[in-house]
Amino acid sequence: MKPETNISTWQAELAVDSRCTLGEGPQWDAINKRLYWCDIIEKRLHWLSPASGESGHYQLDHMVSLATPLELGGLLLVGEDRLCRFDPSSGNVEAFCDFETDNPITRSNDARVDRHGSLWLSTMGKHAEKGAGSLYRLHQGKLHTLRTGLTIPNAICFAPQGDVAYFTDTEQGIVMRWALDEEGFPIGEPTPWADFSKGEGSPDGAVVDEQGHVWLALWGAGQVVQLNQDGKVIGRIALPVSQPSCSAFAGPDLKTLYITTAQEGFSADQLAQEPTAGSLYVVETGIKGLADPPLRLE
Repeated sequence: MKPETNISTWQAELAVDSRCTLGEGPQWDAINKRLYWCDIIEKRLHWLSPASGESGHYQLDHMVSLATPLELGGLLLVGEDRLCRFDPSSGNVEAFCDFETDNPITRSNDARVDRHGSLWLSTMGKHAEKGAGSLYRLHQGKLHTLRTGLTIPNAICFAPQGDVAYFTDTEQGIVMRWALDEEGFPIGEPTPWADFSKGEGSPDGAVVDEQGHVWLALWGAGQVVQLNQDGKVIGRIALPVSQPSCSAFAGPDLKTLYITTAQEGFSADQLAQEPTAGSLYVVETGIKGLADPPLRLE
């Protein structure tokens, strides 16, 4: 992507020194005023209460990539081969449905609730096996396959009106735009929207703000970029670590952006150079985010 001039810039600061192996899936729970995020590899669900500064984690028995609020209370965990209800107050986990249980090489990856209250989720090979990943939509309790043959599906997010979905295959480096029908299902084929295949870093997780701008983490580049509706960079957040994975707007006014990061694949020298890699970062953008709806299971 060509360098951009006259863009807004911010510097992210350390929020929680969590040092996840693979931090992912930041999600704001507006009802309980908690931010959740996952350490996929270490099977942990982390949480932060921004008002008090308290933080902690739950140890799980399987890899989880997202914990998203349910319409009727509690959270839904997007796990490596299953969806489960989770009660944070008791720690109780209740199975909801399975997926890809006959394929031991895959796990869940990116996921997000769309503007219709349905869940999009992706899978990928545990070692990023080429073409092993798929993209699904959980709508009214039924799981629909949207796309197969992906390697590292990421950047799932949705335009404010619910008529457009974005996603990427990180290996390809191109963010795709997909038109949606009135029920939120894709129409036709996705089209290229923002090309990072020749630039620094690879597109990872993404979130949308109130104006429909996409905030995209660039894995390997230590940046989160803000893209306008034409897929052009209009803002840039710098981090002191190289592997940001995804962002979430949080707080009572949704103007605080939290960013998950990772230290996956780091050598001892890289860890020494980036000692807080895998931690949660924060930046006050002054820009209001767009709240994800609670997930409806029926």
